[in-house]
Amino acid sequence: MRLQLENSSNPDRRNTDRFPLENALRYRLPDGNQAGTGQTLNMSSGGILFTADSRLPIGQQIEVSVEWPAQLNARCGLKLVASGKIVRSSSDAAAVRIEKYDFRTRATAKVTVEASASAL
Repeated sequence: MRLQLENSSNPDRRNTDRFPLENALRYRLPDGNQAGTGQTLNMSSGGILFTADSRLPIGQQIEVSVEWPAQLNARCGLKLVASGKIVRSSSDAAAVRIEKYDFRTRATAKVTVEASASAL
């Protein structure tokens, strides 16, 4: 899957290296009109290319949340939350230029442990 740049003699104008990471992703437009899920196709420090449910509006602000493969202290899952502008879009993929990002911990299932009176 590759997004074509229109009217460009140099189709690859990236300033940073891209890495072929395929991670689960959720996205939403701040106006609340559009949200969905997808998968990253590649990422860099400056942008993310990902699959999308439909064509996303170029120039629009977007927030994406990516399931990160590393864990905090080898126990707690992380997610990358990034916001930026949609710079390219097709019917099944979009590219976002990252303006700011943050790593956050992922929610985990609550585990209830009951101790018996004799164990105390």
